[in-house]
Amino acid sequence: MSPGGLMRDGDFLKLWGGQAISKIGSTVTSVGLPLTAASVLGASALQMGILAASNGAGVLVFGLFAGVWADRRRRRPILIAADLVRAALLGTIPLAAVLHRLNMAHLYAVATLAGILTVLFDVSYQAYVPTLVNRAELVAANSKLALTESIADVTGPGLTGLLVQVITAPTAILLDALSFVCSAVSVWMIRRPEPVPEPSPAPHVGREIAEGLSASWSNPLLRALLQRAGTGAFFAGSLGGLYFLFAVRELHISAVLLGIIISVGGVSNLLGALLSEWCVRRLGLGRTLIGAAWMIGLAMLLVPLAHGPVALCAAFLIAAQLGDMAWPIYNINETSLRQAITPDHLLGRVSSAGHLLFWGALPLGALAGGAIAQAIGIRQTMLIATFGYLLSTLWLTFSPIRHLRELPSQSLAAEERR
Repeated sequence: MSPGGLMRDGDFLKLWGGQAISKIGSTVTSVGLPLTAASVLGASALQMGILAASNGAGVLVFGLFAGVWADRRRRRPILIAADLVRAALLGTIPLAAVLHRLNMAHLYAVATLAGILTVLFDVSYQAYVPTLVNRAELVAANSKLALTESIADVTGPGLTGLLVQVITAPTAILLDALSFVCSAVSVWMIRRPEPVPEPSPAPHVGREIAEGLSASWSNPLLRALLQRAGTGAFFAGSLGGLYFLFAVRELHISAVLLGIIISVGGVSNLLGALLSEWCVRRLGLGRTLIGAAWMIGLAMLLVPLAHGPVALCAAFLIAAQLGDMAWPIYNINETSLRQAITPDHLLGRVSSAGHLLFWGALPLGALAGGAIAQAIGIRQTMLIATFGYLLSTLWLTFSPIRHLRELPSQSLAAEERR
C-alpha cells in the first residue's frame, strides 16, 4: 500500500481518529493539571516539581514490565484497557473538586497512576502500529499520527485557557477523561486481525527484560537514542517542571495568555509534522534527527532569558514555542527508526527501554529542578537545565546515526551489530 493508501485504510483511520480526540483531551490535562496545582491549590516550587515527577515516577518501577507485557499479549486490548482506566482516574479530579476534597496528594496519585498507564499504552501503541501498516509506510503513518498531536497542541492550550477561566481547571480535566473513552471505542472498532504473539518456550520476566535491554544497547543506533533520551529527559524535566510556575508567578502571564502562547507552539508543531518527510528526503534521516535535536535545545534557551514587561516576556515565550516545529520532526523519525530496525517480538521491550530512560529521568530531573530552584531561584535553574539539554544532543552527533540517509532494514542493522 502506498503512503496515500493510508487515507483509504479504514482501520488506520479509526486509530488515527481516536488518537486525534484523545490528544486534544490530553493537552487540556497537561496544562490544566499544573494550573490546578499552581492557581487552585497554591503549590510551591518544590510541590510543582513533585507533581511533574509523579507523572513519570511509576515508570521507574513498571516501565520494563510494560514492554514484556506488550510482547507477550496482543496489543489492541491493552490499548483499550489503558484508555478506560485513565478515563476513570482523571474523572476523580473534578469530582473531588466539586466535593471540596481536592489536594496535592490526590494530584500526585492521579499523575503517578496515569503515568503508569500512559507508558503501558505508549509501549503497546508503538509496537501495534507496525502490525497495522507495512514497515515501508512507518514514516508516513507516524507523520500522520504526529500531525494529529500537533493539531491538538494548536487547539488544546487555547481551549484550556478559556475553560480554566470559565469552568475552572479541575472541571476542564473532565474533557480529557471523556476523550480517553472515545479513543477506547475507536481502537475497539478496528477489525484487522492482530497476530497472536508466539509464546516463549520458557517465559521468565527477568530474562525477557534482559533480552530487550540487550537488544537496545547492542545496536549502536538504538544505544545513541537511549543515551540522548535519558540525559535529555533529565534536563527537560527540570525545565518543564518549573515552566508554568515561572510563567505565572515571575513573568505574570495569565492563564488565557499562557494558553495562547502554548498554542503558538502547537502551530509550529503542526508545521514540523508536515515538513518531517520532506526534511528526510532533502537532508537524510541522520541530519534531520540531529538538526531537530539541536533546534529544540536552542529554542528552550529563550525561556529563562525572558524578562521585562508582560508583552516582552510573552514575545520570548512565543519565540521559544516556534522551535516546537523540531519536536515532531525528531519524534517521527526516532520512532520510525526504532520500529524499522527492531524485530516484532522485541518491539514492546525495546520501546519500554526508551520509555524507562525518558520517563524515569524526567521525574528525577523535575525533582532536582524543584529542589535547586528553592535554593538558587527558578530562572537560574532553568538556565542550567537548558544548557544540559543542549549537551545531550552530542550523543547523536557523534553516533552512526549521522551517516544515515534513510531507514535501515533489520538485516542491515543486525550486520552492523556484528
